[in-house]
Parts: sequence; C-alpha cells; structure tokens
Amino acid sequence: MTLPVALLQHACGDDLAANLAHSAALIRKAAAGGAKLIVLQELHRSRYFCQTEDTAIFDLAETIPGPSTELLGALAKELKVVIVSSLFEKRAAGLYHNTAVVLDADGSIAGKYRKMHIPDDPGFYEKFYFTPGDLGFEPIDTAVGRLGVLVCWDQWFPEAARLMAMAGAQLLIYPTAIGWDPRDSSDEQERQRQAWVISQRAHAVANGLPVLSCNRIGHEPDPSGGPGTLFWGTSFVAGPQGELLAEANTQDETILTAEVDLARSEAVRRIWPYLRDRRIDAYGDLLRRYRD
Repeated sequence: MTLPVALLQHACGDDLAANLAHSAALIRKAAAGGAKLIVLQELHRSRYFCQTEDTAIFDLAETIPGPSTELLGALAKELKVVIVSSLFEKRAAGLYHNTAVVLDADGSIAGKYRKMHIPDDPGFYEKFYFTPGDLGFEPIDTAVGRLGVLVCWDQWFPEAARLMAMAGAQLLIYPTAIGWDPRDSSDEQERQRQAWVISQRAHAVANGLPVLSCNRIGHEPDPSGGPGTLFWGTSFVAGPQGELLAEANTQDETILTAEVDLARSEAVRRIWPYLRDRRIDAYGDLLRRYRD
C-alpha cells in the first residue's frame, strides 16, 4: 500500500484564529494534491509559548474534544483525509497536557497521545505547562493505517519508538517545535540540526518503519526578553531504512509531500530482523535510571 502523505511546515503568529485558519488552508491544499495523511507541527495553534513561564498562558489550552478538534474533524470528513494535530489540552483545572490528536477520515477522533517526555531547558520550559502523558505508547488505528504518534522531545528516546513498533505501528510520526538559540555559532547550529535528523532516521532503521517529522519555521521572540528561538524547519519523511523520501529546507513554508510504501517494512524487516534478535532476557537494566 502506497500512502500519499503531507507535512505542513510554517511559521506561527500571535493570532490563534489566524494560525488555525492558515493550517486549515494548507490542509485543503495538501488534500487537493492527493495527500491522505496530513501532519501538523507541534502546538500549531499558537507560537511556541514555553520559552517563558507565565500562568496566563494556560488560557490557551482547550479540551479534547473541543473547538479545534471540531474544526479539524469537519475538515477531515469533508476531504476524506486523516489529520494529525498537536494541541495544548486542558484535562481539568490545573491539569494540562501536550497532546497529539488524530482525526480520522470520517471526522471522528481516532485517538490521542499525550507527550511522555517533557523537557525543561532554557527556552523549553515545558514542565511548567505539561503533565507527563499517561496513555502510554499506543498506536492509533485509522483509515490509512496504524499510526505511532509521538511528540517532539519524544524523538530523542529510542525506547518510545521501539515501544510503538512493538505495539504494531506502521508509521512513526513526530509533530515538532525545535530550533536554535540565535547566539549559537553556525557550526553548533548545524550540529544540533543534523543530530535531530540522524536520531529520527535511526528510529526508522532500528524499527524498520517510515518516520514523518514535522517542524515549524521562523524566529519567535522570548516574551521575557531572551534571544528567542529560530525554528529550523527541516521537516522530513524517511523510509524504513532511514532513506530520505522528502525534506524541507530550514526557512520556507512548505507542504512537504511524499509517497510512503507501507509494504516495504515487511521486506526490510526480513533482511534486518532486529525484532527477532533482541535479547529481551538481558535488558532488565533498562528499567533503571543509571547503573552506578
């Protein structure tokens, strides 16, 4: 089965309604181009607000189901596509998650994934806003296949990709918001970007699965007066041997499209049978934080 996919890479502004309307317009263009699976970047309704800690920002959160899933679900049903969205979820007063939600081709919510790994670094103060996910690493069944949806910081952890693969995911999908500190040297910036690409292509190789990673672009200022973040784009689609099927650049709005052959995973896993050769009897120490 060959699946036409599209990743929507773009900048975000301060106007939430305008951001969502722009995403919807890009979804329509992607669907008109033949895409059946459309992936949006992390927290696409707003700027990446985690550069600073501000309790007023919790007002941006919404319930799931809620206004965004209603709009995107209606689009999915009209266009007969599957949409992977990334939302700031309000679960209850004082309880919030960074959540990916999947709208199936009939407009229903096929499932959601709450980000499990939560960073807390300069410019990425996500622990202030997000409770770690509690839904585990469970793929989501849709009209186009079984999707292993993860979110941004999850992409650095091979355990997350492996657990999705072990649960039968046919694709690994990463909505993302990652960029540079503008003060870093160009060499350091390139090392970081390449590490980000390499780590995810490695997940494709190690699990014999295609990987879709969708990032934003543009400089977003830090409200607290810091240097802000320059998002590096580079959204890409990789095949099950890590081969790049499509890649966007670091600065342009892009509807990145590719044809993903889901049947290739079977062939690749036959010649590289990593799941067969795993020594699960010897991996007990992975449940420890560190071996002192």
